[in-house]
Amino acid sequence: MAKSTFVGGIHPYEGKELSKDKPIRAVLPKGELVYPLSQHIGAPASPIVQKGDHVLQGQKIAEASGFVSAPIYATVSGTVKAIEPRRVVTSNEVMSIVLENDGLYEEVEYPVHKPYEELGKEEIIAIVKEAGIVGMGGAGFPTFIKLSPKEPDKIDYVIANCAECEPYLTSDYRRMIEEPEKLIGGLKIMLRLFDHAKGILAVEENKPDAIALLKKLTKDEPDIMVTPLRTKYPQGSERSIIYATTGRAINSSMLPADAGCIVDNVDTIVAIYHAVTEGKPLMYRIVTVTGDAINDPRNFIVRIGTMYDELIEEAGGFKEEPAKVVSGGPMMGFGMFDLHVPTTKTASALLCLTKDDVSEMEPTACIKCGRCVEVCPQRLVPNKLMVASIHGDSETFLRLNGLECVECGCCSYTCPAKRPLTQSIKSMRKMELAKKKK
Repeated sequence: MAKSTFVGGIHPYEGKELSKDKPIRAVLPKGELVYPLSQHIGAPASPIVQKGDHVLQGQKIAEASGFVSAPIYATVSGTVKAIEPRRVVTSNEVMSIVLENDGLYEEVEYPVHKPYEELGKEEIIAIVKEAGIVGMGGAGFPTFIKLSPKEPDKIDYVIANCAECEPYLTSDYRRMIEEPEKLIGGLKIMLRLFDHAKGILAVEENKPDAIALLKKLTKDEPDIMVTPLRTKYPQGSERSIIYATTGRAINSSMLPADAGCIVDNVDTIVAIYHAVTEGKPLMYRIVTVTGDAINDPRNFIVRIGTMYDELIEEAGGFKEEPAKVVSGGPMMGFGMFDLHVPTTKTASALLCLTKDDVSEMEPTACIKCGRCVEVCPQRLVPNKLMVASIHGDSETFLRLNGLECVECGCCSYTCPAKRPLTQSIKSMRKMELAKKKK
């Protein structure tokens, strides 16, 4: 039974008014494009081009090198300039294909598929796999695997994650407002894979116009419902949205499919629509460039591989020098020190702020107020988990269910003592998960 929300959570400043009313605008890259071979969870893609090769837009330039992997496609036409390590948003250097844009944008001929109603389930999954589609709202898990659960007959719900609960981000909202037919079309394609499933378009209540539009367009679709969700962060977390829409709970040892659910975000579902109906691989995504340091906050449709500094220029440059630049949103994004890095399949936003609140915080002693416990969506005790993390106490950390943390940042946000709760727990989780893999 739908709950429309979850236990815990917070209500941070939304910041969406900066860019929510700015229509999606296409950006043409000005310089070289860089395609890191690791844009997804799993094995890096393997290059199938060499330095000096001429390639066309839509041509495959790297193929999947394992089961959990995804191919990569050129998003412009031009010449392969190099295959070498390049810095990415995480500051790591990753082996990448560097493409010199010739400015002609010559395209390959895309394969023509039968109408999706005539395609078999395996054919649809094969198209999604070949298109290089990965989860574009999070870690980049290859989508074809998510669409291939062990027991497809037990999938009851396909959930379109339209919550977009992260502050400042408005790219999914603009997709819903400007291209709702593609979102609904992609969801209908996904429903073809599961005989007993219903589709859910789960949208936070702070987007009433999107809710009204989607309801209007799905009024004659008996297998699709629009579910308004209470506006609260992290409503868009996979566990939170499953509970809010179905009343079913999952933990760290489960997949959404174990609860009879498949969850994908808006951009991913639109990419499925393009792949199946137009034969086009994943080449574009919507990126929100925003923050009080930006002259003209915008939502751009970006060719993957375009440099972030070019997006800043398209948004009118800096109003004043930012104190902090974040890849993603303020809650789960991470700070950047170099803007000359490429956008990837999982790039969602560039947030430029005139004030670095986190760096200015001075942590003090825990006052045992319990606020971190109240807001934790996983019902954990973050202050105790932080103590266990600081002391490297694995036994206590595991006993307190530290692996269940979703690293949403609610505890750090609400802590009056400004203690780095999420950061400490995240570090300990990383170590414990590495141990489990061994």
